[in-house]
Amino acid sequence: MFKKVLIANRGEIAVRIIRACRELGIRTVAVYSTADRSSLHAQIADEAVCIGPADSSKSYLNMEAIISACEITGADAVHPGFGFLSENAKFARICEKCGITFIGPSAASIDMLGDKAMAKKTMQAAGVPVIPGSSGAVSSLSDAKKIAQQIGYPVLVKASAGGGGRGIRMISNDDELESQINIASQEAENFFGDKSVYIEKFIEDPRHVEIQIAADKAGNVVYLGERDCSLQRRHQKVLEESPSPVMTQELRCKMGEAAVKAAKVSNYYNVGTIEFLVDKHLNFYFMEMNTRIQVEHPVTEFVTGVDLVKTQIRIAANENLDFTQNDIKIKGHAIECRINAECPDKNFRPCPGTITELYTPGGPGIRVDSAAYQGYTITPFYDSMISKLIVYGTTREEAIMKMKWALSEFIVCGVDTNIDFQLGLIKNKTFESGKYDVGFIERLLAKKDI
Repeated sequence: MFKKVLIANRGEIAVRIIRACRELGIRTVAVYSTADRSSLHAQIADEAVCIGPADSSKSYLNMEAIISACEITGADAVHPGFGFLSENAKFARICEKCGITFIGPSAASIDMLGDKAMAKKTMQAAGVPVIPGSSGAVSSLSDAKKIAQQIGYPVLVKASAGGGGRGIRMISNDDELESQINIASQEAENFFGDKSVYIEKFIEDPRHVEIQIAADKAGNVVYLGERDCSLQRRHQKVLEESPSPVMTQELRCKMGEAAVKAAKVSNYYNVGTIEFLVDKHLNFYFMEMNTRIQVEHPVTEFVTGVDLVKTQIRIAANENLDFTQNDIKIKGHAIECRINAECPDKNFRPCPGTITELYTPGGPGIRVDSAAYQGYTITPFYDSMISKLIVYGTTREEAIMKMKWALSEFIVCGVDTNIDFQLGLIKNKTFESGKYDVGFIERLLAKKDI
């Protein structure tokens, strides 16, 4: 096992990793930017190193500074969390060359699965259901037009190296094709440094359901049920739950087996998530694989009892999984709400500022993952998420009821938050029925029903 782990991240996920390391008896090193001097992760780690200014490209994305921090502190492993360098194959290779363990998959797996077009081609060859579309990045406008006409409009154009809803455009006809491809390509280059895009069929009114897997270096792969992430705004997840309200045991087995196949064909190890679209007929299609821990991982931890962050660390330390597929039983129901410093009434504008009062809910089946505290200043430089509120109940109905009162008890003063928006969502009759899809929140906002 590692002696010292450096966490190349910030915020609540850095705090989460530090706590997992403590339980494993591992010392921790936090890195922070000048804007994060007073951040919780920098205060609770065993050591903390400033790696640059507020600009993330000069701090949390600064590979040289992070490797230097490892060297001066003697860290023998790096946990990248999510975002930043978590899916960066170059960084994984640099860690390897420097004799530092990257707590994640191999650089080769990141390369294969990080390019969405290449990942789709790989899954197709392995027999995993994929959304109809181009077999790789489109090379010209004429090729794009031919593919779009062949699979039928509407289609989506997506950044090959994309994620987080960036570089995606829906196209309804030939006339929109050129302009929307150019916009998506430019956005892809701006955010990912790669302007290549691919085309796929737009599945109407789908659900976004993802399968969590864990795979060790000996080739053992286990799926840990699913998460329904259909509640999204502008392709950004807002609320997640496990299990999915539409899931059947037969469908779970089929999707889980497809996810295991996806991991094995890419020689994958670490925890990972295979994201699928599920249509109204319960047909499912591979979208992409995330080669890191997910923001929404706590709901899976609640319903399976598996600590995914500690599992990541153990796999990286060459330990085999200590559970098999037969050990995984989905029990109860969990829901996660992302609490953001933003103003829903002003088009969800980020709201930096100082938290003057803070009260978080508690009790059986209530979990708050956060780096916020009273007096903490939320800066304008990073993601607006300040907390994750996760609840667990023996049934979905119990979990919904628990989330209602937990959100009602959650008090944050000094900055605007989306707590009331989340409360309106959890009280919505359509949400309670479980009959929602990825366009549900956008329709509510368009009608001003929330």
